[in-house]
Amino acid sequence: MGDIDQLTTGDLLLIVDVQKDFCPGGALPIAGGDQVVPIVNAWTARAQANGVPVYLSRDWHPQCHLSYQENGGMWPVHCVQDSAGAAFHPDLLVPEEAVIVTKGTRFDQDQNSAFDQTGLAFWLHKAGVRRIFTAGLAQDVCVLATVMDGVKEGFEMVLIEPATRAVSLENGARALQQMRQAGVHILSEH
Repeated sequence: MGDIDQLTTGDLLLIVDVQKDFCPGGALPIAGGDQVVPIVNAWTARAQANGVPVYLSRDWHPQCHLSYQENGGMWPVHCVQDSAGAAFHPDLLVPEEAVIVTKGTRFDQDQNSAFDQTGLAFWLHKAGVRRIFTAGLAQDVCVLATVMDGVKEGFEMVLIEPATRAVSLENGARALQQMRQAGVHILSEH
C-alpha cells in the first residue's frame, strides 16, 4: 500500500454520522461539528478521483430509542428515522454511488459502531478493502466505536483527525489515546 495519506486500491473512505442533529442547531450538537464538512468533502473528492469507494454511516433511531434520556439513556432525542435532524448535513458531499450504512435502528440496544450488526465488515472483506480512512462525528462516541471495531475486524484503520470533533475535549483526548494504543494511524493534517 502507498503512503498513509494516499488513497489507493484496497482503501475505503468511511464518513461517520455527519448528520444535522450532531451539528450546531441540531438536537445533540457537537461544538464545531459543521466544521468537519469541508474537510470531509475534500477527502470525498480525493476518494472519487482515485476510484476509492465512499461509505457514509448514519444514526437512524426509532422514536422510542433506549439511548434517549426519556427512556433512561444519556442523550436527548436525536436522529429519529426520517426526521430533518437525521438527514446528512446539507453541505456534505454525498456521491451518488456512495453506500449508506444505517445503524442504531434496534429498540433493545444502541449501535454506535458502523460495524455493529450491520454486515459491513463481511461486505468490505468480500470487496477486498484492507484500509479504512475514517472521519465524522463524534470522535469520542461513534467514530471511536467504529474505528475500534474496524481494528477488531482486521482492517488497517486511519483516523482523519481534523475531520472529526468530540462531544468533549477530555473524552476526545482519551479516544485518540485509545485509538493510538490499538494501532490506529492518526492523520493530524488534512
